Amino acid sequence: MTTSNTTRQQSARRRRLTAVLLSLAALLLLSLPIAAEFTQEFPVSDCGWSNRGGNRYMSLEPGTYNDLEGMEDGAVIRQLITILPWTRALFFKDQNDRLIFVRTRVLEEREWEDGELVEVSRNFVARCIETGDIYYFGEEVDDYEDGEIVSHEGAWRVGRNGALPGILMPGSILQGAKYYQENALADEAVDRVENAEMGLDVDTPAGSFSDCFTTVETTELEPGDESEKQFCPGIGVVVDEDLVLVDYGVIAP
Repeated sequence: MTTSNTTRQQSARRRRLTAVLLSLAALLLLSLPIAAEFTQEFPVSDCGWSNRGGNRYMSLEPGTYNDLEGMEDGAVIRQLITILPWTRALFFKDQNDRLIFVRTRVLEEREWEDGELVEVSRNFVARCIETGDIYYFGEEVDDYEDGEIVSHEGAWRVGRNGALPGILMPGSILQGAKYYQENALADEAVDRVENAEMGLDVDTPAGSFSDCFTTVETTELEPGDESEKQFCPGIGVVVDEDLVLVDYGVIAP
């Protein structure tokens, strides 16, 4: 009996020691930094779609506008972002080859350099009702020189050459989240974003805002190139690199 009890006690001690070592190993693994990849596939098949409303950091209501200005390379740059009353119907197949229909809202961006129009892009976006994520389905681009259209560089469309939707603005902002905005071929449009600093106060000529956050944008087309934007609740984008918000609001229909 004595020998049997001793054996059982030793076995119990070994089990406890093993459990402690496993717990320590798990804690060590949790403490190590994890190199997260950019999310490229999204559960779009689970979404119902709306081209109105928006979420906390981006509006899809027609007439909403953000006007930004600043200096770049000695030139005065103005960028006007407007939610148009237009919609665009799009069809595409998801990763599982299921056909999806979305009636998107058109978000227009116009950019001037020293008063001369240099670019107009019309972006196709819609909100996933279940998550609040605003998805990006493509864009038409017109580049101008001396009042004439000279190229359409950067244009892409969901469903063409296997292009899939990306996320333009998540419904829930998580620090460190990484995701693709433009999800086309590598030689067309592959912009991606990381949510960086959160809980920021931002001062602009258009006003002071709180609970803002910063995004860092990169692209596979230009490795090493980064750009930063800041977004504030109820306003949208307030800083785009050297451009800052000078006016915002809603244009009456």
